[in-house]
Amino acid sequence: MRASALLLGATFLAASTATEVTPIQKVLQMMSEMKSKAQEEKEAEIKTFNEFTKFCRNTIRDKGYAIKDSTAQISKLSADIEDYDAKAAVLGKEINTLDAGVDQTEHEKAEATEVREKANADYQVTHADYAASLEDMAIGIEKLKKMMAAGGSAAAASFIQVMTSKFHMPTSARKVLASFLATSADLKALQPEQKGFESQSDGVVDMMKDLKDKMAEEKTTLETEEMNEQHAFEMMVQSFDNKIKKDTEQRNDKASTKKQMEQDSASAKGQLADTTNAKAEDEKYTADLTTMCEEKSADFEARQKLRAEELVAIDKAMEIIGDQGVAGAGSKHLPSLVQRKHTSFAQLRNNVQRPVQSAAATFLTAQGRMLKSRVLSALAVRVSADPFVKVRKMITDMLNKLEQEANDEADHKGFCDQELSTNEQTREEKTTRVAELTANIEEMTAATQKLANEIADLNKEISEIDAAVAKATEIRQAEKTKNTATIADAKVAIAAVEQATKVLKDFYAKAAGATALVQTRARGPADDVPATFDEPFTGTGGEGGVVGMLEVILSDFQRLEAETTSGEAAAAKEYEQFSTDSAEDRETKRKSAYHKGNEKSKVEHNIHLAKKDLAVTQKELDAALEYFEKLKPSCVDAGVSYEDRVAQRENEIESLKEALKILEGEA
Repeated sequence: MRASALLLGATFLAASTATEVTPIQKVLQMMSEMKSKAQEEKEAEIKTFNEFTKFCRNTIRDKGYAIKDSTAQISKLSADIEDYDAKAAVLGKEINTLDAGVDQTEHEKAEATEVREKANADYQVTHADYAASLEDMAIGIEKLKKMMAAGGSAAAASFIQVMTSKFHMPTSARKVLASFLATSADLKALQPEQKGFESQSDGVVDMMKDLKDKMAEEKTTLETEEMNEQHAFEMMVQSFDNKIKKDTEQRNDKASTKKQMEQDSASAKGQLADTTNAKAEDEKYTADLTTMCEEKSADFEARQKLRAEELVAIDKAMEIIGDQGVAGAGSKHLPSLVQRKHTSFAQLRNNVQRPVQSAAATFLTAQGRMLKSRVLSALAVRVSADPFVKVRKMITDMLNKLEQEANDEADHKGFCDQELSTNEQTREEKTTRVAELTANIEEMTAATQKLANEIADLNKEISEIDAAVAKATEIRQAEKTKNTATIADAKVAIAAVEQATKVLKDFYAKAAGATALVQTRARGPADDVPATFDEPFTGTGGEGGVVGMLEVILSDFQRLEAETTSGEAAAAKEYEQFSTDSAEDRETKRKSAYHKGNEKSKVEHNIHLAKKDLAVTQKELDAALEYFEKLKPSCVDAGVSYEDRVAQRENEIESLKEALKILEGEA
């Protein structure tokens, strides 16, 4: 039956081509085009989703490899860190032992030095005493010779007594002299006779000479002992110094090795932190992407099901419109109506208008011209053309809509004032900060070198992230372009269905006495928001004959526009989340590359930090500028001032209320 209906519709279209296209022909043509377009979009959606699925599969696979590599690297770095720390601890204990040994040796050396210095000081004193005593002995011998030769025995005894009392005289010499004095209390006994004096005086002098020689021997012995003790001390000090040098060298070698172990451990810990962070970011990135891909997959399956149902609905609608009853009625009644070009359907309805309806239409027309209101002018035409039953509801709906718009615009005005003020402050702060960072970067100079293999790997991963973002952006742009086209097509379709509905309503009102279709209101510009996936379900089928089918078509086209709009918003949000996660992942890897370059110069480090800060600040500035551009259309570049719009809307509301009073006059 569907084939016969389509054939009948096509035959009817061919037969009427020479005269005028009837509403039935327009509906069949529109639905035929809708069917072809729906089939094409269904195939295009499959192709686009296959690309998206490929992107999901490849990206998740690559991230899995990266996570696996990070896990292996974390295990290795942890083992290295444990080994470095253990070796450093052992070396620390060995260093402490060597430090204690060096301290002990230095202490022993200091004690030995102190003993040696004290012994040497004693030696110097004793040696000086011997030298002074020997000198005194030499002088004393000569004096004694002279004294004894002159017969001065008393003087000689006194002289010997003086020498005995000298403080530097060795104890042994004092004892000899004292003993001599004790046994020779009076030197006179040494010379009782003149002739024996010479022999006795020679005995005193010989005693003095013997004492001098003995003291000289003692002095020589003292010097020899001192020399031997000094030599032994120097050998001991050399032994101490050798031990200190050896322990110090071992200590320094172990300290150098320990420092290297600590540096290796610190470097490995930095790499471990970077790798752990990178792994966590990769896992988060993979989880978010997996969720998004699963949601997209479920959405795709649902949309494909709706598209299949859409094709069935379009075929059913074409079958209903191409039915012999509908086509026959069109063939019988529409040509005569088409030939009456000078009499519109609105004029036919005006012939049976009620007086108050005409008065309300005239009032709204005048108010529309005076206030330059397209809303009132368009409503005046509707009031003039539509049945009386619908006019009051239509004006009431319009009145409610204007009051709601007034409330919404007041809220929007407060929102704009707050957001513009905050945005201006943000732009000024970020612009100043960008200028400061740029100036600081220009002042710093440094040479850069290619990073190690790990940094190159990170840069490769960053490039892969950029490529993934670029691919996602390409998919998003294609999706947005298609959704924008879908919204535009939906608006065109809505206008076409409304026109067809109006023609059929006039036809059935005269020919079949059918009830009037419910007038639909065009969607406002606030509904034209970016959508998510590809074109949603268009929705056709219906009940209650051609009029009911057309009402469902109109409703489905309106739903198509709304779902595409909301879908585009959801897709944009998902893309923004994906871009944010990618940016965070990219930033994490950039930081990791920076940490792996810690051994580079401080100047490079400062430049890197400045550039990082500049990138973040510039991004924030760009975001603030972009947000300002988004605010401008509705908050800055509105064209008409807020006060003028409020006054215009209040006048329109008062005019609508007055029109209602006119209509209620008859009621």
